[in-house]
Formats: sequence, C-alpha cells, structure tokens
Amino acid sequence: MKFIAIIPARYASTRFPGKPLAMLGGKRVIERVYEQVAGALDEAVVATDDARIYDAVQAFGGRAVMTSPDHRSGTDRCREAFDKLGTPCDVVVNVQGDEPFIRPEQLETVKRCFDDPETQIATLVKPFTAADGLAALENPNSPKVVLDTRSRAICFSRSVIPYLRGIPREEWLTRHTFYKHIGLYAFRTEVLRAVTALPPSTLETAESLEQLRWLENGYKIGVGISDVETIGIDTPEDLERAEAFLRGLR
Repeated sequence: MKFIAIIPARYASTRFPGKPLAMLGGKRVIERVYEQVAGALDEAVVATDDARIYDAVQAFGGRAVMTSPDHRSGTDRCREAFDKLGTPCDVVVNVQGDEPFIRPEQLETVKRCFDDPETQIATLVKPFTAADGLAALENPNSPKVVLDTRSRAICFSRSVIPYLRGIPREEWLTRHTFYKHIGLYAFRTEVLRAVTALPPSTLETAESLEQLRWLENGYKIGVGISDVETIGIDTPEDLERAEAFLRGLR
C-alpha cells in the first residue's frame, strides 16, 4: 500500500495565531512536524491557506500546496490538497501541523491498522497513566476514546469516558485504562472523499469532534495504541511545555 502524509496548517488559529511558524528549539513548528513524517511515509506535503506558511515550507526544502481559507476542518483541507496533488495512493494520513513530536513508530502503528481490510479510517491513542493525574484525564481539550474488543473506536468524548460508577474519582486512573486521543487520522482515499461530503452530525456539533460524524455514519475507525508521549501545541503555553519537553529529549 502507498501512504501519503498531508499536514494541514492554517495561520489563523483562534488560540494561537501563526503557530505553524512559531519557533521550537531553533526550528519552526511546521518544519519539525514535516521532518517527523517525511521519512516515515511515501510522500509528505503541507496543505496551507497562507502564503507565509507556504514560503516557510519551501524555504526548508519541503513540499506545500495552497488550499482554501474556508475549510471547516483539517480533514476538508486534506481532501482539497489530495485532489490538487493528483497523487495515486491507497491511504491519506492527516498529521496535524501542531504535532511536532509525532514519531515514525506511531505512523507505522497507524499503517498496520490497514492490515485489516475492514478498516476504513485509523487513528492513535495513548493510555493515560496514574502519573498523568486526574487533571489531565478531565482536560476537555484532550479527547478520550473507548475501544471495542477489536481495537476499534466506539466513541470519542471531551468528557471522561467511561464513567466508573461507585469508584472515587481519585482512584479512576488506577482502576481502569483510559485512552487519550492523539490527533492523527488515516483514510482510505475513497473514504476521505466520502466523509468530507457528509453534513455535520448531532454528536459532532455537540462535542466539536469531527470523528463523531464518521462514527454516526457507520464508518469503522481502527485504533493503534502507542505508549509514546506527544505534546500538541494549541496555545503559547503549550509551546513553552514543548520547549521543556524537547530539552528533556536531548
């Protein structure tokens, strides 16, 4: 199978405008994301709506394509970029432009989900640990995932799922394995085209999680489990944490 990575990166983030161009350890965030995926998949390209990001990618030797500023999600931006590229492939991997610590072995885990011919979409999770603490588990900016016995997603939520009835909340992390969603998706190409044509769903609107639209419409989402810690960058404070994390890796 051929896998292509498309990295959606827009400039006008509400919580952190211009974050793809923010400096992290001497390199721009978007460059670090690109470096992590370019060698792990067959091709990599940044899909952006801003000439500044496009020029920055070109400057470090990456490949970029301009897309509309009107997309409601990164998945829609990936769809446009894929159509513009015209590259024949089996699977499009959507790697968010604010995940500079995504690892090649995580991408390999996602690829393996497609060994199951019934997998239409794939994503990643990481188990929460007791060391993460209850605040991390309850953080609504960190969606949680429930899996079935075949490691497929049953539901995603910003709330803590499942609810452990009769168990004190401070004991939850030691009494059950909760899964944190890692913002990476892979789609069979025909599925990418199909899901981006669907209207927003009830659950998606309620939680502001587009993957719920896919589940509501019956798509099967295979889930790879990773123990690698990543830090997504949504705010300037996240960038500070990412700098500290990067120093710890050196």
